[in-house]
Amino acid sequence: MQALTVRHEGEVAYLTLNRPEVRNAFGAELIAELTHEIDALDANPAIRVLVLQAEGKHFSAGADLNWMRAMKDRTEAENRDDARKLATLMQRLDACTKPLVGVTRGAAMGGGVGLLACCDIVLASEDAFFALSEVRLGLTPATISPFVVRAMGARQARRYFQTGERFGAQKALAMGLVHEVVDAAKLPAKLSRLLSDLTAGGPEAQALAKALIRDVAQRPIDDGLMDELAGRIGSQRVGAEGQEGLTAFLDKRNPNWIETS
Repeated sequence: MQALTVRHEGEVAYLTLNRPEVRNAFGAELIAELTHEIDALDANPAIRVLVLQAEGKHFSAGADLNWMRAMKDRTEAENRDDARKLATLMQRLDACTKPLVGVTRGAAMGGGVGLLACCDIVLASEDAFFALSEVRLGLTPATISPFVVRAMGARQARRYFQTGERFGAQKALAMGLVHEVVDAAKLPAKLSRLLSDLTAGGPEAQALAKALIRDVAQRPIDDGLMDELAGRIGSQRVGAEGQEGLTAFLDKRNPNWIETS
């Protein structure tokens, strides 16, 4: 059985963790497959949006027990190299230029939380729960920490990185780790509406918007920044996609990036 399945539906690619028998726990194989597919899909101009989800009742239980058992007996250098592969996956997910939507239900533990923290938008079912339980194994969530801390905030991380306790979907919503909590039966419909909203935006503009967020976060709001941002929007207005979007709006028609049936 494939650890990861990829399905294309029009402009949307669905990446599905496919190890439900072990609650979609991941190891070296899944990390390699997911890294490869993210790179390929990000480079594919026919794909507009990526959806990261899982088969079965749980999103991901985190690291696979057999993987952890194998790494326990490896050298420090081998463990460092292995951990770097997970870190690379997190970087690739985070740097993906296309909208990345995470959909979670049931358990999202350890590295599973890291995967979701790298998504642009996360939908969670009401029964979803989360834990950063590495400390209970005498470890820390090191490679996923930059993304999780950014998503949930340093103050909340100080608690959950140290206690390893579980928290529910509403708590994750309040912290900003997820964007919306939905009844499990309504998740497909909510996802469909969200995908319609995402494919209505200009693909170039969305990639630039993601870069914009990274570039302005934590920077002081001064004249230098504002001059830079004015230059960005100025170039976008005269660019091909900006011209098409503005013309379509004025002509009361859909821009050319929206598929018409």
